[in-house]
Amino acid sequence: MRPSLFLSHGTPWLTIEDNRYTEFLKEYVAQHERPDAIVIISSHWNRCDQAVSAVKKHDISCDFIGHPDKVTQITYPASGNIELSDQVLTLLSRVDIFGEFDENRTLDYGSWVPLHIMYPEADIPVVSLSINPTLSLAKQYEIGKSLAALKEENILIIASGGIVYNLDHIQYEMNVVEGWAIRFVEWIEEHVMNWNLKALFQFQEEAPFAFDAVPNISELIPLIIAMGTGDKQRNPTLLHRSFQFGNVSLSAFEF
Repeated sequence: MRPSLFLSHGTPWLTIEDNRYTEFLKEYVAQHERPDAIVIISSHWNRCDQAVSAVKKHDISCDFIGHPDKVTQITYPASGNIELSDQVLTLLSRVDIFGEFDENRTLDYGSWVPLHIMYPEADIPVVSLSINPTLSLAKQYEIGKSLAALKEENILIIASGGIVYNLDHIQYEMNVVEGWAIRFVEWIEEHVMNWNLKALFQFQEEAPFAFDAVPNISELIPLIIAMGTGDKQRNPTLLHRSFQFGNVSLSAFEF
């Protein structure tokens, strides 16, 4: 069975940097079997319903500003996989999530940043999923459970988000990690490793500095979905933790 991943997407700067996180991602790929396809769930594709990409060839969207040409000129022309897209919709329907194909969806940077770092050749078929932030976290977990069958088919599930990701708090010149960000990440790590779903589903009320860390709940939804894919085993592994720009968390879990 192929493990699924939660990965922090960080900022697009990661695609032109060498740091502990990018080195980790490349080493992870080198140490694991090549997947036959990738299903990626990005915190940056929000809809009030469910959609699954159904494109023949992917393009990317530059949904950011203030980055150098070396970043904005990146492409990621991975192929899609219509049969896999259809399979994903079927799996989701089993938990009463009924979606549709999106034949025009481009990859946002929540998707193409980790993909470009890990598989720069863009030669593995990719299917992307939207998230619906109006659903409860318990329902997001059920969505993850429904996708777990893909792990049996050498399909890599990547849930891409941010444990601490607040654009208003980014400190581009800061090399020291702010204490509030560390406290929030440690709280999340503790409850993920202990599989404390009750606490995680109520993180906005219970976790320290929750609003500072994730004012947009969409950033944490992929983590809950990733946990759902590991429900049968409940054996999470914290693979990596570092920070960027003072407080942006760069975390990786395996489920």
